[in-house]
Formats: sequence, structure tokens, C-alpha cells
Amino acid sequence: MRVTAKDVRLFLEAVLWKVRVGGPWRDLPPGFGVWNSIFRGFRRWAHLGVFDRIFNAVSGEPDFEYILIEGTIVNVHQNANSAKGGRFIRPLGVLKAD
Repeated sequence: MRVTAKDVRLFLEAVLWKVRVGGPWRDLPPGFGVWNSIFRGFRRWAHLGVFDRIFNAVSGEPDFEYILIEGTIVNVHQNANSAKGGRFIRPLGVLKAD
């Protein structure tokens, strides 16, 4: 049996899902494949140091081309989302009358 890039991508997506959700391996959605096969692959890669090599490769030199700001860490003043009287959105191209 030959492993394709699609298989590896699906395997990595399953591992990332597991890390993000934090639940047991048995709760892995069936779209990723058999949970026990994914778990065995994860253990094999962990013992071989594959994840360490991936982490070292992507964390060597920071690339600030794309910087993402997560919404949960941005604080906004409570009155910043709307002015008194509610939210008013002016359509594009319509100038404010003086």
C-alpha cells in the first residue's frame, strides 16, 4: 500500500482536530478514517520525532508576512460597537449632507 500526500494531509488534519478539541481519540469524526489507525500513526510519528522536526522547521525564523489577530484577545470599549441611538450604517457612495 502506498501513502499519498492526500493521506498524509488527512492524517495531519485529524491530529490537529484532536489537539484543538482535546477529546478522546474515539471521538474522532469518521471522515478522518478509523480512529485507532490515526492514533497508531500519531504514536509512530511521535516516537520517530517527526512532530519535533516539523515544529523546528516551522518555528526557526518567524515570517511576519501574515499576522492574524484572534478576536478573543482584542479588547474593545463597551461603547465602541455602536453610538447612542443604535447602529447606523451608511450605504457606500452616499455622502453625508452638510
